[in-house]
Amino acid sequence: MEDKNLIQSEKSQLTSIIIVTRNGLSFTKECITSVFQHTLENFELILVDNGSLDDTLEYLKSLPNATVIANKKNKGFSGGCNQGLSIARGETIVLLNNDTVVTKEWLTRLLWWLYNNAEIGIVGPRSNYVIPQQAIKPVPYKKMDQMQKFAYEWTKKHDRQGYEVENLSGLCMVFKRNLIDMIGGLDERFYPGYFEDTDFSIRAQICEKKLWVANDVFIHHYGSGSFKVNRSLQIKIIQESKRKFFHKWKINDLKNIRELVKREKPFNKERHYISF
Repeated sequence: MEDKNLIQSEKSQLTSIIIVTRNGLSFTKECITSVFQHTLENFELILVDNGSLDDTLEYLKSLPNATVIANKKNKGFSGGCNQGLSIARGETIVLLNNDTVVTKEWLTRLLWWLYNNAEIGIVGPRSNYVIPQQAIKPVPYKKMDQMQKFAYEWTKKHDRQGYEVENLSGLCMVFKRNLIDMIGGLDERFYPGYFEDTDFSIRAQICEKKLWVANDVFIHHYGSGSFKVNRSLQIKIIQESKRKFFHKWKINDLKNIRELVKREKPFNKERHYISF
């Protein structure tokens, strides 16, 4: 299928791409370079830096036509995303991890799913380092040029294929602005990270929106770029966020998400909405 046939009317609409950073300059450079190279749509880039100690902030401020929010202290992934959401001007929002590398047609295809099925609330891609329902393992590439070739071939082979899931990873989430009007932003109790994406996924489903994996989009993910320097700290943060998540939703197993969503319906703004 030719690229021109993929491009819908939403191409002219503004999409807000929000990227939160904390150190990991090499990851961030590669991510943003790939966004500029592979994004056909009209977009604004909102970059929220959580007190990086390397040269990340200097790099972000050097980028043309980018809005940069510089936090002196780390506000966490949720807090950073919410800052971006509060100033985003786009009709569509993308939350994108800074340790990802996007590929040809990535946003075009994600938007196609979002705007061609009104029941879909959030769309995510396939990736190499991600929760099982979105993962492709093993992947055959070792270098980024090989990755781009693999992604292109995967996209063509799985054109217009997708499927519903109960949870989406926050490495790349695409949704309409009206979703956050309905359910709010990310829950900042999950500081500094982890499980805020699962929480956001659950609230979208309580609001009668489907979560969708675009099987025709592959994005590379290095994985936990901000935490890799300290694996023990990462494990501690994951466990603490999981504890908060289970306490909030009164469950003890992630396998119970479907029952949880059913139990919590209908959407109650006082209980489920997160102000940002």
